[in-house]
Amino acid sequence: MEKTGQRRPSLDRGRAVRFRFPRGEAAPLRSVGVEEELLLVDAVTWEPYAVSPAVLATADRAGGEGHAFQKELHGQQLELATRPRTEMTELAAEIRERRAEAAEYAGKVGAAVAALATSPLPFDSAVNQDERYLWLEREFGPIARAQLTCGCHVHVAVESDEEGVAVLDRIRPWLPVLLALTGNSPFWRGHDSGYSSYRSRVWGRWPSAGPVEQFGSAAGYHDYVAAMVATGVLRDSAMAYFEARLAERYPTVEVRVADVCLDASTTVVVAALVRGLVETAAREWRG
Repeated sequence: MEKTGQRRPSLDRGRAVRFRFPRGEAAPLRSVGVEEELLLVDAVTWEPYAVSPAVLATADRAGGEGHAFQKELHGQQLELATRPRTEMTELAAEIRERRAEAAEYAGKVGAAVAALATSPLPFDSAVNQDERYLWLEREFGPIARAQLTCGCHVHVAVESDEEGVAVLDRIRPWLPVLLALTGNSPFWRGHDSGYSSYRSRVWGRWPSAGPVEQFGSAAGYHDYVAAMVATGVLRDSAMAYFEARLAERYPTVEVRVADVCLDASTTVVVAALVRGLVETAAREWRG
């Protein structure tokens, strides 16, 4: 427990957080997008159910938005994604809509969706028949086969890689707090793990997962990732499974530390907190 009078953690190591807000006209809100990984389970037994290809095919036939749902490493997982939003009310509505659609499409193939970061019940490995995923299974064996874990990834827009890395360097002390707030995986293969987030323990087995040191610059970040690829630690830069990173496909900082949240309203709170951290860190960097 924090002692009375103890200084709270700074966004930048060694300095207290300085909140600076613009005078006059408010700064534009940064856009935020969310990706959630959901468990697919049998609608009767509630055991993990490897039907993601069938669920995605159902979504395609329904004429839904193609970008909204994607497969993941295991057939018992489904990923949903929102558009970038600046208004949290709009983000909340879209997350609820996507979750409802996922449940509808899963129901058509005898499945249900569960917003749980690990399965409370035992499961068999069911890696999707995708070249990349099969490579991961061959290369990492039981580490890959155990990764039936579901996270929540929050993307927040940044102006450049330099700003993004400055943000990454400053939000590091707050990432464990986000994990603590979202712990949603106490059970593992039928047992109480003793952890609020056992997903983080399982995910941490990947060679690039977990916290990193400060990078100092965009060049430092890219050199670090390139060295991991060059030495064979990573297949490519997309395997940089840091708790927070520069996104591969978007001009965003991607905060990946959180468990998937049990309800959509909690996801929105997490997204708002992450945006606040990013904005505060960026202002601190700009001075």
